[in-house]
Order: sequence, then C-alpha cells, then structure tokens
Amino acid sequence: MSRASGVLTVGGLAEFVPEVPGRRWILGIAGPPGAGKSTLAQRLRDELARAGRAAVVAPMDGYHLRNEALLARGALARKGEPDTFDAAGFVADLRTLRETPVGGPVPWPLFDRALDEPTVAGVIVRDETVVIVEGNYLLLTDDEAPGWAEVRGLLDACWYLDAPRAVLTERLLDRHIVGGRTWTEANVKVTDSDLRNADLVAGSRHRADRVLTAVGTGYRVR
Repeated sequence: MSRASGVLTVGGLAEFVPEVPGRRWILGIAGPPGAGKSTLAQRLRDELARAGRAAVVAPMDGYHLRNEALLARGALARKGEPDTFDAAGFVADLRTLRETPVGGPVPWPLFDRALDEPTVAGVIVRDETVVIVEGNYLLLTDDEAPGWAEVRGLLDACWYLDAPRAVLTERLLDRHIVGGRTWTEANVKVTDSDLRNADLVAGSRHRADRVLTAVGTGYRVR
C-alpha cells in the first residue's frame, strides 16, 4: 500500500483475504455495471495464485435468465435488471458452495457474451479455498429487489467497487456497441436500464465491508 496516497496494489488487497483452514472463504465483489468488477476479480484470483493460494471467480452473470424466457415475459429489453436473473438459483448454488467441503465439486454457470446466454457448469469449483463471487446485486435487500436478501449472509465478506458515473457510461456504451448495438441503441440501453441499475446498486454501497475505487493500476480503499 502507498501510505501517502491510500492506494493499494492488488497484492495489498490480497492481504485482506484470510486463510481459513477446512473450508472455502467466499468474497463478494459488488458494484454497478461497468465498474470493473470482473477485472478486479480476475486480478485478485491471479495474485492469490502467485502466492500459492487456489482461488476461482464465480460470477453472478451466469444466472441471467435465457433470452427465450425473457422474451416470453416481455423483459428482454431490460436484461440485466434484478428480476431478469435466477436469484433463487444463485442463492441455492451459493449455499452449496458454503456447505460443500473443499475438494467436492460444485458446478457454476458462466455467461457467454458472444452468445448472450448463460452456459451450464461453465466452471467447476473443486479444490479452490477462495471463491470470488462478483455481481451487481450482492448487497440488495428484498425491499430493493425481491430474492436477493439472502446473498449477503452467504458471503464471508463483500467489497463494493465504485466508479464515476461518466466512466460507467463510457464503458457501458462501448460494451453494447462491441456487442452489436448501434450507438443509438446502446445509448437507450445505458440510459433507460444500465444507469438505473447503477443507481439501485449505489444504494447498497454502505453495506459493504470495504469500498474500492480504481486508481491507475491500484485501488483506493475506504
């Protein structure tokens, strides 16, 4: 950590991840869409691996409902909002992660951005002692979005990754354009859905154990 700047390297963040003999330690990384949660989770996993600790990233995105189901509900345009996920399945699998001894296999779905669909058992959690679960809605209450309140109690700790609204907007626009939308379509998606989700998620920030903001290659922690 740079004491003068208050900025931690990813190696410094890894020091906040304890070793708990005999069971998995589950860390949540919450935050708005576009904040860089996936990047942080992967960097932390790699840093732990360099230190000889087995870790795996288990994203929330694998619990997106399939497009066919969203289309039937008339919710495809709102994909990414809390009710467009299988929250019950996510909670059940998170509980299984907690209850399964290290070495026991736990299948976890991933999300394929190219297909825009989840993939069943995209990763198998087995020997890893640290599981990094990243997603938007890890800190929500049922009043904010029904079905998500149990998540926080299944995590050993949860960090919140913040980012300025202008940064979120730029990243989300780029993401949707790369995914095949026109600029106009991407702008509508960001304005009408993504940033509304970001505002909802921001209301849960105070429930996090630590709040992080990316600064260069490190993270400011408060």
